[in-house]
Amino acid sequence: MVSLYIFVYSARLYYRAGVIMKKQANDGRSLRPNLTSAGVRKSMIGGSLGCAIAALALAPFAAQADPLDPTFVNQWMAMATATQAAQPHWMTPLVTVTPRLEQELRWDFYDQQNGTGSQGNGQHIYNYGGPGGMRAEFIPSTNTELILAAPPVANAWGPKGTAQGMGDWPAFLVKYRFAAANEENGNYIVTAFFQMSDPSGTGAGISNNVLVAAPTLAFGKGWGDFDFIMTLSQQYPVASIGTPPKTGTTVGNFGDPFLWNTTFQYHFLQYFWPELEVNYTYWPNGTHSGLSQVLLTPGIIFGRFPLGPPRQNLILGVGYQFAVTNNPVVQNNVVATVRVTF
Repeated sequence: MVSLYIFVYSARLYYRAGVIMKKQANDGRSLRPNLTSAGVRKSMIGGSLGCAIAALALAPFAAQADPLDPTFVNQWMAMATATQAAQPHWMTPLVTVTPRLEQELRWDFYDQQNGTGSQGNGQHIYNYGGPGGMRAEFIPSTNTELILAAPPVANAWGPKGTAQGMGDWPAFLVKYRFAAANEENGNYIVTAFFQMSDPSGTGAGISNNVLVAAPTLAFGKGWGDFDFIMTLSQQYPVASIGTPPKTGTTVGNFGDPFLWNTTFQYHFLQYFWPELEVNYTYWPNGTHSGLSQVLLTPGIIFGRFPLGPPRQNLILGVGYQFAVTNNPVVQNNVVATVRVTF
């Protein structure tokens, strides 16, 4: 597992270096990201914190002499099964991060149109991997989950120009489950997350050029076939890359957006999970200071379809996200997801 993390990080750096050198060869300009010494220190602190948290989550694996030993794998799967049996069995929503602990491979696709008013940049973006990237989610120990992701690949075009390349890298997300009860014992869950996202520097509005830390509190409650999930989060810019903007700073312009997501979900006929998500964002400062944006995301998820081996199931989902507030940053978005549990 540690090797996978190092491989993904190395591949990302290699890809970025290749893109930069190709552009330099084409136009003769240096596109090397600019980091101030303070930015470097903050980035190093953020990266070190991320590695430390990931190392703690991976400690149970590191303690094993051979993580691929069949006995260890069987014990790990038994632990994951017991951990998930103690929580509700709802479906993970399309956009909102679930408080449940999951073990799955996941790939999302976003077809996003940004707003064309004063708050939006008018860009149209195809995001292969979604904001979470192509990712592996696994349960290394009871009450914890670690998500490791590869950077998404995005195409963008519009008033900000045209570009193709890596999106911002959601390097990892760590969950800790504080309390949970399955459907027979209360049907609720309370979990905390912490995520770090590393900027790619890709232009045309694909990257925000900011290293972001995002703590989150998540909880949910179910009644029979109905459940709701809620997350409260704030994003904090730690450092920035790239050319400074004409006004303000990259970090200051990003602000500290507050995100409040709520999902209402219903389950029927075993494999059908229709849902409605309310995705709220408020910017207390930065370029969008004082702006509140509300997106609604009706959708449906199909699954869990057994694939044969124990714990392996296929999940498919699709939804349409659209703004219901004036002058939004994001106007609309088609969301699709494919997941395989293990």
